[in-house]
Order: sequence, then C-alpha cells, then structure tokens
Amino acid sequence: MTDIAVTVLPSADQGGGAGAWGVAPATRAVEEAGARLVELGPETRMIVVGGRIDQDELRRAVDEHPDVSVVQLPSAGVDAYVDTMRATRREGLVFTSAKGAYSAPVAEHALALTLATLRSLQVRARATSWEDEQRGISLNGSRVLIIGAGGIGTELLRLLGVFDVEVTMVVRTPREVPGAARTVTSAQLAEVLPDMDVVVVAAALTDGTAHIVGEAELAAMKSTAVLVNIARGPLVDTDALVAALAAGEIGGAGLDVVDPEPLPDGHPLWHEPRALVTPHQANTNAMTEPLFQARVAENVRALAEGGEPVGVVDVDAGY
Repeated sequence: MTDIAVTVLPSADQGGGAGAWGVAPATRAVEEAGARLVELGPETRMIVVGGRIDQDELRRAVDEHPDVSVVQLPSAGVDAYVDTMRATRREGLVFTSAKGAYSAPVAEHALALTLATLRSLQVRARATSWEDEQRGISLNGSRVLIIGAGGIGTELLRLLGVFDVEVTMVVRTPREVPGAARTVTSAQLAEVLPDMDVVVVAAALTDGTAHIVGEAELAAMKSTAVLVNIARGPLVDTDALVAALAAGEIGGAGLDVVDPEPLPDGHPLWHEPRALVTPHQANTNAMTEPLFQARVAENVRALAEGGEPVGVVDVDAGY
C-alpha cells in the first residue's frame, strides 16, 4: 500500500460510468495499484479519468489542484483531450495515456480484419446462395503497409512475422523500425501505396494526420488491395472511401472505426458488400480492464518512487 492519494473522475455521484469502460473499473484499478483512493481535494496527487468527463470539469480539477502531478487518461488515443492538456500545462504536470497498453487486442483485431477482407469474408457473410466465382487473396506473399509505428503498429508487425509478408512501416519522423522490411515517412506515402496489397491505418489522430487516407491515396492503391482502419475514423475520408468501394477502385475495407461514429443506420457503408464494419470493439471492456489496471499500477509506482510515468503524452504533438 502506498500513501499516494488518487482521485477517480468522474466520481460515481457525478453520474459517471459511461466512457472508455467506466468509473467502477477505474476505481478497482486504483485499489489494485495499492493507492489511497480519495475525493478530489488538496491531497490529490494523481487523477485517473475513468469515464466520459466534461472537459471544463477536467480543466477545473487540474487548475484548482496544483499538487496534481499525473493525470491518467483511459484511452490510447487522446485527441479528445488535446485542448484540455494544452490549456492546463504547467511545470511538474504530465498527462499519461493508455498508449501501448491495449496494443495486443487491437493488433489482433487488425489481423482478423486483414485476413477477412483479403478472403472476401464480408462478401461471403452476406451471401444467401452458393457462389461459383472464386474469391480471396492469400496474406502469404503479400506486401503490407502499416501507417503508424506506435504500440499497435509494432505489435501487428510482430503478429505478421508468422506470415511470409513484406512489411513497410510509415513513421512521422525518419527512423528504423526493427522487423520491418523498410521504413518510410508519411511524406513518402504516395510513393509506396501502389505496391501494397494491404494498408493498415494505426496512426494517432492529430491535426496533421486527419484524412491521411483520402481520395488521392485510395486512387493510388491497387484495385485488389484492402484497407484496414483500427485507429480513428477521421484518419480516413469516409466519402472518398465509399466512392472508391462503390467503383471497385480497391478490393475491400475492414473498419473498426469510422467517421461519423457511431455509423448511422442506412449509411452506405452498411450496404457496401466490400466493407466489413465492426462497432469500435477491437478491444472490449473485458479485454481492457486488466490492461488498464496494470498501467495505473505502473504509474502509481512511478509516482511513489519518483520515476518516469509510462505513456506520457507529448502535448505539443497531440499523442
């Protein structure tokens, strides 16, 4: 047991509980970490966000409690919190996300969507009679492009190691990614897209990555290539994707995230035979709760021992 005082927001009496996976699991995460759970007040040193919270409420909590040094966010993507983080920045305060904590289940889902769309399972699942036409492309021997070399992208790279594939990683700034056949920057995306059989979007959503896959990128892809997005919906231009699928410009799309979200009933993607849509459940509550508990425990220990927290957000970069 540590004497670190931790507050979970929104508290149960604020009507919290809707969100990444809820207040009760976040509270259990704090208790499992051996921290002292307290109401928000002068002794609070760490805030754990466990559900949807009004951003003004979070700003006030941080601004009015200058001894808070760590704010743990519940998700890997932090695009919804960027304005709050920038408005409340001060010396000695860090925001930490769950980046890296959920990589395994999300990468697993990305692989599932990749295999399913390559094998045209989205078409087969809609069939109501036996079809003679042969469909399907093997992942073995293919070229895979992963946009984003964070936790999810690198875990997917590891999973792909059992297949005979050539993987190209797209990064923001030049660097090598161990295990990849090559690494290119986002500025080179247009150059490599025409050779790819699979394009997986696993990047963080920032001002610079919105619609990183748009009309031009879809037009550059092979007509047999498949697109998989397990990151954030706005990374892909939905209207351009709908048009590309309808025209047969790409072979298929596996989407766990969309824009808008939730995807409205009657949206063209629901009726597009080449599209496979799952409702943003690459990681479920049952999967993420123990992973988040482990992340909270790591950061409680780091705070207690004066170490560096895990998953610190680069507020300027937005991830």
